[in-house]
Amino acid sequence: MSSAVYSAPSLDHVVLDGKGQSVSLQQFAGKVVYVDFWASWCGPCRKSFPWMNAMQAKYQQQGLEVVAINLDVDTALAREFLSKLPAQFNLRFNPEGDVAKAYDLQGMPSSFLFNRQGELVQTHVGFFEENIPAYEQEIQVLLQE
Repeated sequence: MSSAVYSAPSLDHVVLDGKGQSVSLQQFAGKVVYVDFWASWCGPCRKSFPWMNAMQAKYQQQGLEVVAINLDVDTALAREFLSKLPAQFNLRFNPEGDVAKAYDLQGMPSSFLFNRQGELVQTHVGFFEENIPAYEQEIQVLLQE
């Protein structure tokens, strides 16, 4: 078993979908991709979820894909969180945490914004309501490229 080593955050990673099947983040290539790592115990994630729902709804037609990757080892905890805060965006799961390690997470939630070429453009640690206009502007700029 050899495991590939990726030096930087990229879409070259495999995570699990809601059915436990392995899927590549490359399926979102060509889109502006907002990758968000979250966990059920993360307080700020309760604020980021409604915002991510709004962004997906507002910009999906223009090419935005929000992909929230859950890091709970026990996915039942994630499902409990989602029963209270439903997600209208792409949910993926990485209970092993290997993708989070590759992205070198500094805190929760952490978000990574990729342009249509699959290049990492922005990273954010945490979710701050006062920064919401700036987060949205970053997305708008990439959608216009």
